[in-house]
Amino acid sequence: MASGTALVYDEEMTTHKLLWSDPICDIEVPERLSSSYEQLRSYHLVERCVHVPAREGSEEEILLVHSLEHLEVAKSTQTMNEEELKRVSENYDAFFFHPSTYRCARLAVGAALQLVDAVMSGTVRNGMALVRPPGHHSQRNAANGFCLFNNVAIAAEYAKLKYGLQRILIVDWDVHHGQGIQYIFEEDPSVLYFSWHRYEHQEFWPSLKESDYDAVGLGKGKGFNINLPWNKIGMGNSDYLAVFFHVLLPMAFEFDPELVIVSSGYDSGIGDPEGQMNATPEVFAHLTHFLMQLANGKLCVVLEGGYHLKSLGESVCMTVKTLLGDPVPQITGEMAPCLSAVESIQNVRAAHKPYWKWLAYEDTSFLQNLSTKSHLLKKTNSNPSTEHESKITNNNNTVKVERFLELHMKNILFPVPPIKTATTRSEASEHFLPEHVQLVKEMDKTEIKALVSGFYADLVKEDKTLLSLGSVFVILDKILKKEVCNGIAASPTAALSAAVALRHSVRLGFQRVLCVFVGDMQVIPDTEDGDLSVVLFYIWGFIFLLTNLLLLLFLKDAEGNDFFSAVLGFILPVAYSYQPNLTVIAVGPNRNLGINGISLLVALLQGLAESRIFAVIEDTEISLMQSVAKALMGASTPPFGIYVPPTQEKVNKIKALRDQFQQEWKMLQCSGKL
Repeated sequence: MASGTALVYDEEMTTHKLLWSDPICDIEVPERLSSSYEQLRSYHLVERCVHVPAREGSEEEILLVHSLEHLEVAKSTQTMNEEELKRVSENYDAFFFHPSTYRCARLAVGAALQLVDAVMSGTVRNGMALVRPPGHHSQRNAANGFCLFNNVAIAAEYAKLKYGLQRILIVDWDVHHGQGIQYIFEEDPSVLYFSWHRYEHQEFWPSLKESDYDAVGLGKGKGFNINLPWNKIGMGNSDYLAVFFHVLLPMAFEFDPELVIVSSGYDSGIGDPEGQMNATPEVFAHLTHFLMQLANGKLCVVLEGGYHLKSLGESVCMTVKTLLGDPVPQITGEMAPCLSAVESIQNVRAAHKPYWKWLAYEDTSFLQNLSTKSHLLKKTNSNPSTEHESKITNNNNTVKVERFLELHMKNILFPVPPIKTATTRSEASEHFLPEHVQLVKEMDKTEIKALVSGFYADLVKEDKTLLSLGSVFVILDKILKKEVCNGIAASPTAALSAAVALRHSVRLGFQRVLCVFVGDMQVIPDTEDGDLSVVLFYIWGFIFLLTNLLLLLFLKDAEGNDFFSAVLGFILPVAYSYQPNLTVIAVGPNRNLGINGISLLVALLQGLAESRIFAVIEDTEISLMQSVAKALMGASTPPFGIYVPPTQEKVNKIKALRDQFQQEWKMLQCSGKL
């Protein structure tokens, strides 16, 4: 299995720069690249990556998406003087040429292709290319929006041609619509293009009607172009995550890509003068983590925009740390998408309902975006003094955001535990678990008996069960002390071990614990602590609500085809609303969900609680132990298999659950009917 993370960077791409005064283009500076690289160095991430050299993209490769005329114009600028460069630049919307631009743009293309080769050949598992100029606005015959050649579009065509790929997902989280990519692939069903972007009802650049949610693709490409318009500024972490849960991830898992490429613009992050959004750097770790569960982990991240240097650098580092397999930091901010975001989500779902199986039985209807359209009546004409004041305000905001990020990153970053995954000595662990799973010393039998008799005697009646609890106590202790990131244990009765694990985690000081049970579970854990909030999901049972503090959710008789609607449409939104300190997963007998599904569930839940997970498996399940251990170690999750849509009955049950709980768990909101 491929391992390692590639980093593609060439300092020469910093030589592309603006030679004259232009208030639109002056934010696209060489320091965007150099400061991001230096930030990676400061976190000691550069030395952990596999260095892959950039190369120039060939003319043939550029012509995969661009016209010969466009290539020749770009080539001719190499020998122009400043006046000539300025004149040819004025032919395009928001673009500037420098004598080195053509060379840098070819390096940017080649860097993206080098990354694709490294990932597709198995040299590395994933990677990032730091490139300039960016690419997602450039079109077949025109430079546009700081972009000369469309790096990501060329990379997708190159991957199709060289590796015979039939399904490529492009995720564009830049704050601007990548209309260049849309135009190139809008009739092509082999490329699923997703873009969220500041739109404000067509008022924000590039101000195109075809950037709205109803532009779903053309001809055979209908349904394969997904536009999520942001109709107001200030979108934050919860808005971005809600879009992933309720739009992108269900579509991506149904599409089942063979490669994922990210048009990775960080102008959608906090402090950026272009985006004016509030998403903090760690959200990009979570988004990256989710995309790593697709395409057997084949993920290529290619830099696009990002114009607040501190915000850009920290966001790049969060992305690379996650690609390297580091635990994901706890997400910050209130987990409640705003009404405008929910309206956009609902409209995208309604527009794409005819094209996607997972939406077939969803209750979707178009909304009028009433929460934001009223601002159109209050428009005022700008004047030079207003624009000058805006510039001063932006400069002040830049300093404030830098100070905020300094403190914020100190608060959310934490030392990575020296051991990723731990278990205790058993027949299963010694002979079947991956070699990198660390064996930790078992607890003494007299210690176990003393602990059980003191705190858990009401739960534990048999000696065989009692002795197996040593693993629970030891691993949970090490997770709490941050000596271990996560752990796995075999148990003769997973339900009972999970019940003890929950009560023990309370004693250790965990304040919010999420427990997911899969299979037949006879024991209802009792925390004996009214102040503790424990959320329990019983997958594949029936619904029961105990109290506001102890929530038991049963999803009846679910099969593999209900997995995505249950997990993406319900469990993950509730879990992210709840923000646990620890996740406990217990797998028992008589389960309808297969090994691959359980492993994917474990992988997805690692985005929570700084990746602190304790998995308890009935010890007859050797192959499941292996698969879950690999997921905990960060291995690529195996393919889920051919997508089978959920039945109407199951979709209705998930919807009923969402309606019942969305006021309490606001990440469940995905329609305008709140």
